[in-house]
Amino acid sequence: MPDSLSENSSTRRDRQLRRIAGHDIYFDHEGFFWAPEDWSEEAAVELSREMGMAELSEPCWQVIRFMRKFYFFHGRAPMNRDLKNGTGMSILAIEELFPRGIRLGARLLAGLPNPKACL
Repeated sequence: MPDSLSENSSTRRDRQLRRIAGHDIYFDHEGFFWAPEDWSEEAAVELSREMGMAELSEPCWQVIRFMRKFYFFHGRAPMNRDLKNGTGMSILAIEELFPRGIRLGARLLAGLPNPKACL
């Protein structure tokens, strides 16, 4: 039986329910959190392991926390210049922290929604 959030058949098709860090969480077809509020540090750690990362280093956490703080304050994900200014790291350094880069690595691990404009 569909839940109230999945009344639309395209919505049901595009969402996947997964058990991550002991919680049932919806993800989109690319693995992005359906709702940023479902994110937790434990979920980020588990997803990072799935990406092949042995651990999330302090610089990784700095990027993830900055992205979340920026998103919830501004209502959008930070652009590259925001990331650079907010973390004090170069974009190349941030890209290298995450095996799948900023979009599919940092943004996904930060629990931000899929950047539809990049699809």
